[in-house]
Amino acid sequence: MPAQLRSQRLNRAIHAPHQQLDALVKSYTPFDSREHFAHFVVAQYRFQRALQPLYRDPRLVALIPDLAERCRAQQAADDLIDLGMEIPPAEADTLGDLPVAAALGWLFVSEGSKLGAAFLIKRAAALGLSESFGARHLGEPAGGRAEGWKRFTRMLDGLALSEHEDTLAEHAAGAAFERFTVLLRQAYAHTAPA
Repeated sequence: MPAQLRSQRLNRAIHAPHQQLDALVKSYTPFDSREHFAHFVVAQYRFQRALQPLYRDPRLVALIPDLAERCRAQQAADDLIDLGMEIPPAEADTLGDLPVAAALGWLFVSEGSKLGAAFLIKRAAALGLSESFGARHLGEPAGGRAEGWKRFTRMLDGLALSEHEDTLAEHAAGAAFERFTVLLRQAYAHTAPA
């Protein structure tokens, strides 16, 4: 049996936290109203803002030339303005000092979420939101979702990483889900889950 690709191993490693996060998102019913959706965007913005240093990291840009354009922090900020929400202040703990392998684990989660965003933006449309108003951060990336993801995973699978670095990437991907879960709970702190 051929060895699994790194992207496949990462997918397997995050399967359970991904399912748990999906269930948590649904419990907050973000598509019941624009107000509910706005809380979801707060979590998205804070997550993307934390990842901004990774999207600008020269070590990573050398691997993924269009990396800086892939960041969605600004789109999420614009969505918050559309939805009448204040933009949360920048937080001190950024992810700028991570080893490359760990940074790739975080980016794997962020980039992978663009595939799921294809379904979320359809739900957002029912609230009168779109790629140009209120749901920009869920919009179709330049070049398409599938192609962008394929380019990212081809790069990831082609890297020569040690076993230790692979473990770092897997732990980092898990940490990304943990971070988003915390941000989501904070965003909906005054809203009881369904």
